[in-house]
Amino acid sequence: MPDVLDDTTPTHCPYCALQCGMNLRGRAEAVEVVERPDFPVNRGALCGKGRTAPALLSSRVRLTEPLVRRPATGRLEPATWEEALRTVATGLSRTRTVYGPDAVGVFGGGGLTNEKAYALGKFARVVLGTSQIDYNGRFCMSSAAAAHQRAFGLDRGLPFPLEDIPRSGCVILVGSNLAETMPPALRYLTELRENGGTLIVVDPRRTRTAEQADLHLAPRPGTDLALALGLLHVAVAEGRTDEEFIRDRTSGWGEARAAAMAHWPELVERITGVGVPELREAVRMFCDAESAMVLTARGPEQHSKGTDTVSAWINLCLATGRAGRPFSGYGCLTGQGNGQGGREHGQKADQLPGYRKLDDPAARAHVAGVWGVTPESLPGPGRSAYELLDALGGDVKSLLLMGSNPVVSAPRAAHIEGRIRSLDFLAVADVVLSETAALADVVLPVTQWAEETGTTTNLEGRVLLRQKAVQAPPGVRSDLEVLSALAGLLGHEKGFPADPEEVFEELRRASAGGPADYSGITYRRIAEEDGVFWPCPEDGTGARTHPGTPRLFLERFATPDGRARFIAVGHRPAAEEPDAEYPVLLTTGRVVSQYQSGAQTRRVDELNAAAPGPFVELHPLLAERLGAVEGEPLAVVSRRGRAVGPARITTGIRADTVFMPFHWPGEGRVNSVTNPALDPTSRMPEFKVCAVRVGRGPG
Repeated sequence: MPDVLDDTTPTHCPYCALQCGMNLRGRAEAVEVVERPDFPVNRGALCGKGRTAPALLSSRVRLTEPLVRRPATGRLEPATWEEALRTVATGLSRTRTVYGPDAVGVFGGGGLTNEKAYALGKFARVVLGTSQIDYNGRFCMSSAAAAHQRAFGLDRGLPFPLEDIPRSGCVILVGSNLAETMPPALRYLTELRENGGTLIVVDPRRTRTAEQADLHLAPRPGTDLALALGLLHVAVAEGRTDEEFIRDRTSGWGEARAAAMAHWPELVERITGVGVPELREAVRMFCDAESAMVLTARGPEQHSKGTDTVSAWINLCLATGRAGRPFSGYGCLTGQGNGQGGREHGQKADQLPGYRKLDDPAARAHVAGVWGVTPESLPGPGRSAYELLDALGGDVKSLLLMGSNPVVSAPRAAHIEGRIRSLDFLAVADVVLSETAALADVVLPVTQWAEETGTTTNLEGRVLLRQKAVQAPPGVRSDLEVLSALAGLLGHEKGFPADPEEVFEELRRASAGGPADYSGITYRRIAEEDGVFWPCPEDGTGARTHPGTPRLFLERFATPDGRARFIAVGHRPAAEEPDAEYPVLLTTGRVVSQYQSGAQTRRVDELNAAAPGPFVELHPLLAERLGAVEGEPLAVVSRRGRAVGPARITTGIRADTVFMPFHWPGEGRVNSVTNPALDPTSRMPEFKVCAVRVGRGPG
């Protein structure tokens, strides 16, 4: 393991969007994580993934030299950096020359720092001239982001800090299992109840989080939209709406009210399986509290109607006056480490830095000015993540991929693996040899969290500084060094610095005046203040005295007239409903000891011991019908593919539903089964529900 620069270095966990604070301490072969109790988000608490993160620094589990696929053998073999970079530049340049710039794709990751995300978006649009860029954060909270924009005019995961949650009177947590996905955040729900508040959990499974709830609602997968509409119907019928708030701070209530009234409780009970008494009790708990929140996660969002579903939950908050007030509001629990910042600064197909829209002439002019190019030279919006992956080998001939593993994480994964294999050229920059990197023509070994400095933006909108704590192995370079070198080889010797603080200074200027304004934020401020909440603009004199914005919307919403907008939505079925051939519903999720596609966590012995592989969770009634036995293999088959895992029989899941975690490749790859049906607004795939048949044995 590389030498440590300082005895103790404050930094942040490389995993989820909590971005828990930690200290790294030690020298030579003994780097260890030490609690950092002064950091407000986690107050010293860490999950097993955070505690074991230094294991990823070992040369035993990570890449330490470039690899190039040799035509003579067809295998990836070691190469010099000069050869590897030249091969990448040649491959991308050849595709541009023969097929045009949009034949080159760029796919990023929600774990990249703000600096990397910014530089990757700039590289795609300025150096390659391609519109074909998106990132795996599209699979994270794009539906919530779209609903945020429609209702509030601004998208930030949480419009308030996590510390506000225990001070609320009631929280409805929809489709989130914090006990497994963000364990240090569970304390906020515990403190909520200790303070006299109530917790309602909406989840088709009785998870470890649901066990903490005062009320657990277990709807049929794919029916969260109907559930939210039913709750709003009850609130209207029982006279629990806040007419003064609706009049003074919102618009569009008439249409949204009419849409909700078409979803009466008995109808919602038939659709969701949640009983009318439970609907009424949830409304009572939510509306009797002095303040209340709705927090959603991937459960209601990863659907072909995810944007409308989130809009329905926002409508419930608005109609009852639970938004734009202290300790109240709607928030989204972003999943990936920098899922928030990654989309704010240019990885997303339709966005420019500062959360500007790519088709906005003023936005194009501002960013082009910072980049030293003409607005006309910037390409327009491109394909969303799944659509880009689906186009590989067709319109898109070559791909540069950084920090993502779509062979495991994409829906209809076997098909996407086939598309990746059909590329003329694939270059991957990653820390480890992931399942996707193993298919590449060139693999570039890059630095990771503890080996580099850079900023991330957590789920609260708090911009944080990860500080370099150890030296990377000699054969490893940073993603910024990679992009700088490639830009030079492709004729852009200036404009792509490798120093992260220099990149951040340019990001500040590019974001200035945009919705996600970072212009008043500096590395020094972040370190001194435990992070700075955006928007944080410079003042007119160039001083950086703006305090940041921990709480949004308390005075006005970010719409032109300052009013939040109701969106009239109605329930519709999932893209794929059960039938005689595929009679069971499948839903997917995570386990506490693995993360995302598992490319990193599956290389940590302690985590593998705790969660060695996939499983199929099912109810005893379904198990009896199938003749399934605990621990014996079950095959889950959809119209797209199959996945296999041992049976795990529990009463904590609906009898019409099975659950599989999505962290593993091979025969346990559940994303071989999932449905790529897209939300028409967010372009989010329908990961969370599809029709399957379940059978004993591996076949």
